[in-house]
Amino acid sequence: MNGRPPNEPVRPPRLVAGARVAVVASSGPVPEERLQAGVDILRGWDLEPVVGPHVLDRHGTFGYLAGTDADRAADFQAAWCDPSVAAVFCARGGYGVQRMTDLLDWDALRAAGPKVLVGFSDITALHEAFAARLGLVTLHGPMAAGIDFVKNARAQDHLRATLFAPESVRTIRSAGQALVPGRAAGVLLGGCLSLLASELGTPHARPSASGGLLCLEDVGEEVYRLDRYLTQLLRAGWFDGVAGILLGSWERCGPYERVRELLLDRLGGFGVPIAEEFGFGHGEGALTVPFGVRAELDAGAGVLTLDAPALA
Repeated sequence: MNGRPPNEPVRPPRLVAGARVAVVASSGPVPEERLQAGVDILRGWDLEPVVGPHVLDRHGTFGYLAGTDADRAADFQAAWCDPSVAAVFCARGGYGVQRMTDLLDWDALRAAGPKVLVGFSDITALHEAFAARLGLVTLHGPMAAGIDFVKNARAQDHLRATLFAPESVRTIRSAGQALVPGRAAGVLLGGCLSLLASELGTPHARPSASGGLLCLEDVGEEVYRLDRYLTQLLRAGWFDGVAGILLGSWERCGPYERVRELLLDRLGGFGVPIAEEFGFGHGEGALTVPFGVRAELDAGAGVLTLDAPALA
């Protein structure tokens, strides 16, 4: 099904104490000890976590995958379509979402109604698919078996507030400066730069970031590779009409000054507000950003203000 999403993305209901939530592995293999630590944190939030049957699988041939594409897709499908589950947490990123996305039954996912999806990194491909296919707000935030979620209080606290009291986190402040000052408004979207470039031409990719506040980050990519991804998106016209740009973390991408120079070189010509160090992505203490929610960016002040809470 390739139906157009509604004009205003649907905000899933917030979580409440006692809610049942699922943890699934949609990408890379999951360390058992980190999975257990993450599940314990969710229980500490008075949630009832249920773990997909294939979360700890490892693909027999390609060890960078958490089991087979069919099993990962089946776990995700079952979790999302379970009426007792209020949210689906991806266990970790890595690689693999793009291999399973076309195996999902999108009619069934739509019929299951809105619920919360949490993840980042490789999960960018799912954020894009949910936006394109379901018109649903999703949370770009820490994953249940991620090191940051397990060990960092800031990452935990901001995600928890977003899930249970989203009106308390409608403002996110930058720790950096404006690369291009100004104010802009639009719908939040984006994620991992390399995944956005890889999504071009797929059935789930949006045609452009037009009208959006684009969030970009990445990890472990040398500057020339970041250049390649940005240039590919530029040549495809994907940035045309973007309203503003928020930059997250660029862990292990080389000297940050070089990364900043590249971002200005490739993106500064649009003349839209660009602000750095907004605290989302692969950096320590990553914040949760709701994709699909309208917001206003004041790049000069380093402030992002959501028009409405992330969840209803």
